[in-house]
Amino acid sequence: MALPWMKDMLALRWRIGSLLFAVLVIVALPYLIARNANLQAQQAGVWVTHSMEVKALTYRIAYDVRDSEAALYRMLAGNQSPVVARRVQRASQDVGGLIAQLRASTRDNPNQQVQIGALESVIGGRLGLMAQAGMRYQQGNVDGARAAMDDSGTLFEMDGLIQKIVQSEDDLLKSRVDVAERDARNSRLVLSIAAVAQLLLLGIIVVVSERQIGQRRRAEAREGVAVARSQLIVQAVREPIALLDDKLQTLLVNAAFSELYGTQQQERALSRPLAETGEGAWSDKALLQRLNDVLLRDRELWDYELRQRTVDGVDRHVLINARRLHYQQDGSPVLLLTVSDVTARTLIEQQVTELNRQLQGKMEQISDVNRELEAFSYSVSHDLRAPLRHIAGFAGKLSQHLGEQADEKTHHYLEVIATSSRRMAQLIDDLLVFSRLGRGALRLRSVDMQSLVEEARELAEMDAGGRELEWRISPLPVVIGDENMLRTVWQNLLSNAVKYTGQCEVGRIEVGSQRGRDGDYEFTVADNGAGFDMQYAGKLFGVFQRLHRASEFPGNGIGLANVRRIIARHGGRVWAEAEPGQGARFHFSLPAHERAESISRDPA
Repeated sequence: MALPWMKDMLALRWRIGSLLFAVLVIVALPYLIARNANLQAQQAGVWVTHSMEVKALTYRIAYDVRDSEAALYRMLAGNQSPVVARRVQRASQDVGGLIAQLRASTRDNPNQQVQIGALESVIGGRLGLMAQAGMRYQQGNVDGARAAMDDSGTLFEMDGLIQKIVQSEDDLLKSRVDVAERDARNSRLVLSIAAVAQLLLLGIIVVVSERQIGQRRRAEAREGVAVARSQLIVQAVREPIALLDDKLQTLLVNAAFSELYGTQQQERALSRPLAETGEGAWSDKALLQRLNDVLLRDRELWDYELRQRTVDGVDRHVLINARRLHYQQDGSPVLLLTVSDVTARTLIEQQVTELNRQLQGKMEQISDVNRELEAFSYSVSHDLRAPLRHIAGFAGKLSQHLGEQADEKTHHYLEVIATSSRRMAQLIDDLLVFSRLGRGALRLRSVDMQSLVEEARELAEMDAGGRELEWRISPLPVVIGDENMLRTVWQNLLSNAVKYTGQCEVGRIEVGSQRGRDGDYEFTVADNGAGFDMQYAGKLFGVFQRLHRASEFPGNGIGLANVRRIIARHGGRVWAEAEPGQGARFHFSLPAHERAESISRDPA
């Protein structure tokens, strides 16, 4: 419990303090107001001069930037004079110092400082685009340089900020002059009002200061939360990431980088040279030189491939990317380094290379086999034809030698020998054709299927012996293929259709086409002939496979095998549908090509 005398002492102190404050206000305030009025009159002249200097500096900055931009446009237009070149460099050389003078002249005006900061950012952007335009001009890209200059005026508008700074200075000067004049006229009348106003102003300053301090604390708290979240994201990324200073020393690494190169994430352990990190994984001199170039010349490093041995003893193939960043606090450059482990992809590429090498070897083997087959075909053609010619020739000589002495059975035997010899020769020719179809190179070009069908129809009608045939041929497209091979396809299919309708009173043959689900062309040859049993369809396209007796329908059974081989070489397929006595439908498909489609759409 406080004693009474202590309370009195406290009250006395409060009263003395209040009295001293009142004396100070009553005695000192009039003197100060009078003196202040005199000083304000003098200060008004100083502020006028100061405002003119500020405006002059502002207009000088705007003029230098505009002049440099105009000079750069003249350079882009072809003016290469040294005077123009010096004008281009004037802004980058002088504007920084002028802005520093302007900032120093208005350091006591926070509003002006903010606007000058905005002006500095805008001018920096314009100068950056001017530099970019200059680089493009030096590279010969005049249009790109003009585009950069056009973007400068669009993205970084400067006139509004210049007018704001000048207007703010004019407004400030006017308000100060008005205040000085008003205070000079009413200094004796507004003494008490000035005191109250001072107290109110002091209270407002305190309130505003407290409010600003609170806002700053909240902003710092939000910034801290954002930084923490960013660090969490960086640490969670599985791609190694490191932040390096201008000496290539680690400032920040994430968990993936630490795990791969054995570094520590604590702040006290981060500042170490990159070349000493990861037990020599970063000692590649060429890479270190490129990283230094990124820092010094602001060049980005993209997908630099390097083989590293990491702390786990594994040789890894990595892709390194780097770009330069700037700290907001001091503007010093830093390097953002990211590492992508592409070991698996590299191994796969090596395997693909090895498989390609093996495939090349297989292709060479196939070429050797093809040459052997060619030699074998020649041997078959030469060695088998000679005995056949002997058999046919001596059978003919024997028939002549016997003459009328030979009986009917002898003539029959000789005819069988001659017929078999001719059939064997035809079989050899068909085998050679079948063999060549599998080895010859495709000569791809645009093929009009309509013309091939008309040509094949004329040949088939010549072999029909005057039988009545009804043809229904739909419009057919243009395809990409080997014309001679596709001609063989149509000749075989149409001749078969004519042949197997030989027992019909009127042979009806239809030819059409349509687009399949996958966009391929599907062609169809349908007839009303003998047909066949679908359970034997698997033998239909085999070599020398026949589903009818030769006495019913002549042939060697190799035509459809040739059709299948030709269509298979074109990337298509062949199939058939039939019923005994109800005719057959033969289908084959060919891949569609853009070139063929464009020709089909061309009315010419």
